[in-house]
Amino acid sequence: MTDLPGATQSPPAEPGEVTEPTVPGHRPPPPGPEPAAGPTPAPRPTPEAGLAPGLASTAGPAPESAPAPALEPGAGPAPESAPEAGPAPGPAPEPPSAPAAVETAPPEKVDSDSGRGAYFSNRFLARAALLTALLTAAGALLGLVRDQTIAHLYGAGPGTDAFLVAWTVPEVASTLLIEDAMALILVPAFSLALARRAAREPLPAGSPPDGASGRDPVHALLRTTLPTLLLALSAGAVLLMLAAPWVVALLAPGLPDTQLAVDCTRLTATCAFSFGIAGYCSAALRAHGSFVPPAMIYVAYNIGIIATMLILSDRLGVRAAAAGVAVGGCLMVLVQAPVVLRRLRERRATAERTAPEPSGEQPGGAGRPLVALGLLAPVIVFALTRQSQVLIERFLAAPLPAGAISHLNYAQKVAQMPMVLSLMLCTVTFPVVARAMAAGDTDRARRRVERDLALAGVIVLVGAATVVACAPQIIEILFQRGAFDRADTAATAAVMRVYALGLLGHTLVGALVRCYFSAARPLWFPALAMLLGLALTTAGGALLVGTWGVLGIAAGNALGITVTAVLLLHGVARHSVPVRVRHMTGGLVKLSAAAAAATGAGWLCGALIPAPLPGAAVACLVVAAVFLVIARAVQAPEIDSLVRSVTGRFANVR
Repeated sequence: MTDLPGATQSPPAEPGEVTEPTVPGHRPPPPGPEPAAGPTPAPRPTPEAGLAPGLASTAGPAPESAPAPALEPGAGPAPESAPEAGPAPGPAPEPPSAPAAVETAPPEKVDSDSGRGAYFSNRFLARAALLTALLTAAGALLGLVRDQTIAHLYGAGPGTDAFLVAWTVPEVASTLLIEDAMALILVPAFSLALARRAAREPLPAGSPPDGASGRDPVHALLRTTLPTLLLALSAGAVLLMLAAPWVVALLAPGLPDTQLAVDCTRLTATCAFSFGIAGYCSAALRAHGSFVPPAMIYVAYNIGIIATMLILSDRLGVRAAAAGVAVGGCLMVLVQAPVVLRRLRERRATAERTAPEPSGEQPGGAGRPLVALGLLAPVIVFALTRQSQVLIERFLAAPLPAGAISHLNYAQKVAQMPMVLSLMLCTVTFPVVARAMAAGDTDRARRRVERDLALAGVIVLVGAATVVACAPQIIEILFQRGAFDRADTAATAAVMRVYALGLLGHTLVGALVRCYFSAARPLWFPALAMLLGLALTTAGGALLVGTWGVLGIAAGNALGITVTAVLLLHGVARHSVPVRVRHMTGGLVKLSAAAAAATGAGWLCGALIPAPLPGAAVACLVVAAVFLVIARAVQAPEIDSLVRSVTGRFANVR
């Protein structure tokens, strides 16, 4: 990685880890007046001297310690403490302004541990999001290989049915313990601990290292949460193993080989422990600014399942696939453990130790476990309600002709890829928003959230337009072989087009729920909105399935999630981050209009070419071009900044 101008080198990082160079000047400055452009503010108290703008623990506005960089495109007015236009009096500008001038938006705060940079630059966030997306795509590809391996080794008989019943355990566990619940609770918790660590007054060098006296907020958070979590996860895994016969009877009454399903369920129950530890490590690493190891977990997970099946299939049969879930869960932890341990053992470059906070609050927040417990109920209800959409769809599709559930499953897996890619940026920036909310800097959080929503909207709407425009070509290329015939392709493509209507809603729900829980406060509004959306999904699907069949189920899904997204968008300013709702709604409407026009153009061009691969390629290019032209014409948000970024990179290549 090329160092930014004037930046010093960060400590050695783990292989493949995304790190940010150290920006000079992020340490607490020596006492004395700061250079100012305009009236000189009063000196800041010592405990806040080393904080980035907006991260002071005391109430009220605080002056900047360095000139603020340029605002993001489409962002609101600059902070009051930013320097006024025109030449600043005095000698040459301070060093921190040099790297910041390269960026087009205010960089985001990073903890100062181990001499890391004081900010997440937009370049760093973009690089982290790109690597996260690539590793997520690799994990999804390996998941496809895993499914093909299961089909090759075990076919579609009763053994596979027994394993798929047991597969429900890791499906639910991944949602609760990795993707939604654990991240929504622990990323804000670690972000708050890091903000408190940054706000503490440094003591002279030579003092005992951090954590020696139990005063470091991050170490205190670990001591108060990790032992309890280990005990709860162990108990849950053992209880699930013991209750496996009743779990199988509840999930699949009348299954031919019940004992095989029980055996597989007991093997997959181990993921209740391993997934929880993996989710804990992922949340801690993301809060510290390390995004590659958490993105590698599904690569390791699927490799473990595939390897275990290939090695033990002859001896264990389909039980080898269930054993692979246990092995893959352990690999999820192992790919993150070295980085987590290294981060916990890091010392500040100046060997400083932090003192207790002036307010007398206990380090790490003795109330942190109470906050986490208060968050558990609404977060778990939200996550389970969202996961229940799939169960409702399968329940409604069960009485339909054979193949209906398969068409729903294939269509959903393909259609959700644009949503998954669009949420990569929000996953990377979630710690940024949580840290800003922990410090009370709602303006920085608002700018970050508004930009994330706009960029995620661009990605998912272009993807949705592509899915609708060339759905038959995509399904034919991916699945039409063997027993999957042309009729299956047509049915799956039709379902996928209806599913695509709700992709923007799915993306907004995934992005906005992070805002609601970023402040680590127990909020029931997202769970209630999700419950209402699930009710609409159920009612709409039940009413439409009689007329439209499987298409009615997909339409109910799109209706329910869209209503949920509207509720969350209009409630976020009141309950969480003060997003400009009218501004964001107008921008999303403009992007949707551009996507609608691009869909029609791509559909027409794809239909003119009979071969699926060339037709899909041409349709994709037409969709992207038409979307870009119309979005720029209507001045949709973030389009100009994306164009400048791409053209700038091509100019640098030349």
